[in-house]
Amino acid sequence: MLALPVASRSGQSVGFLNALFTATSAVCVTGLVVVDTYNQYSLFGQLVILILIQMGGLGIMTMATLIFLILGKKITLRERLVMQEALNQGTLSGLVKLTRYIIATTIIFEGAGALLLSLRFTRIYGFSKGIYFGIFHAVSAFNNAGFDLIGNFKSLTPFVEDPLVNIVVMSLIIFGGLGFSVLYDIFTTRSFHKLSLHSKVVLSTTAALLALGFISYYSLEYFNAKTLGSLSPLGKILAAAFQSVTPRTAGFNTISLSDLTMPSKYITILLMFIGASPASTGGGIKTSTFASILMMIYTVIASKEDIEIYQRRIPHDNIFKAVSIAVVSLMLVFISSFILTITEHADFLKILFETTSAFGTVGLSLGITPELSKIGKIIIIFTMFAGRVGPLTLVLALGSRKNKAILKYPEERILVG
Repeated sequence: MLALPVASRSGQSVGFLNALFTATSAVCVTGLVVVDTYNQYSLFGQLVILILIQMGGLGIMTMATLIFLILGKKITLRERLVMQEALNQGTLSGLVKLTRYIIATTIIFEGAGALLLSLRFTRIYGFSKGIYFGIFHAVSAFNNAGFDLIGNFKSLTPFVEDPLVNIVVMSLIIFGGLGFSVLYDIFTTRSFHKLSLHSKVVLSTTAALLALGFISYYSLEYFNAKTLGSLSPLGKILAAAFQSVTPRTAGFNTISLSDLTMPSKYITILLMFIGASPASTGGGIKTSTFASILMMIYTVIASKEDIEIYQRRIPHDNIFKAVSIAVVSLMLVFISSFILTITEHADFLKILFETTSAFGTVGLSLGITPELSKIGKIIIIFTMFAGRVGPLTLVLALGSRKNKAILKYPEERILVG
């Protein structure tokens, strides 16, 4: 649909590969673009992108369940099993109820965000265009997509010191990245001590990463005239806070990323790699995976037997999965970056930034996305897809399934470290 001439403002097709890149970026809620969304695509093309963002953010099974509920059809056991896997739930009970909550939560957050953003955009772009911009950016922000309609690849840089736009977009990104199961847990318990262990880990890790990001950007960019240096005191706080939020797979930016200092770019790569939380609209290895690995390292250093978080013991298979996800993800980013160093004419940091952004379904870029070669675009498309589906899921799907071995070999240690 995006390759159709009607999807382009000029009436000429953007080409199949560019359309595929944009469609993948939208479905995988990434935000990397090879052509400017506003200047290149017509209203039809923009609406196609918006629908793809919504479908990609909610997930295919959630959208299918919504259709079943509208049509009054019953959800079969097989569909519930797929929903259980898609929503990362431990049991089959309450899945339809959770899906209803996900849909209602999405409507409430996106509706409130669209209303608040429209208050600002209608003053700048007029009533109808301002309402449309409010809806588009609210959906894009809550689904951590990063697509914008400001034009000329500027993202939200014209609103760097606008408190309303910054706070609303940051709030949508954070809530969208926490995960629907965590939001549901917060809504039903309304007490941190009564939350599940998963919710506690996600909330505490998210808060720690946001604080780390804010302190890092504020201190590293404070005197940089091309980023925070020229802003007012409030503008510096808003810009540093926004920049700490957006690498959590959102993709918007209010300051020039290419003008960031080298340490800030490295911090951004780290935050993009970690990403959002499980069962959310974001990507990355996920906050709970990162926290599990940190606790495993602490357990080894402290010479403890069990891995414990908030007075709970973490099963070893949980830790094995977390480590596997991190290692496979690192390999994916490394291989993608290596291939791009061969096919693209850009320095390594820009390439690493691009591939990490694609894997984390973030959408931030140092400006090389429109200049990618055909092979480079295909590599980024695959990386975005793998990052959204999940690297471990992709490996398991492509790999052969073997029955559990009935024979165990003798145990023997090897030297490590």
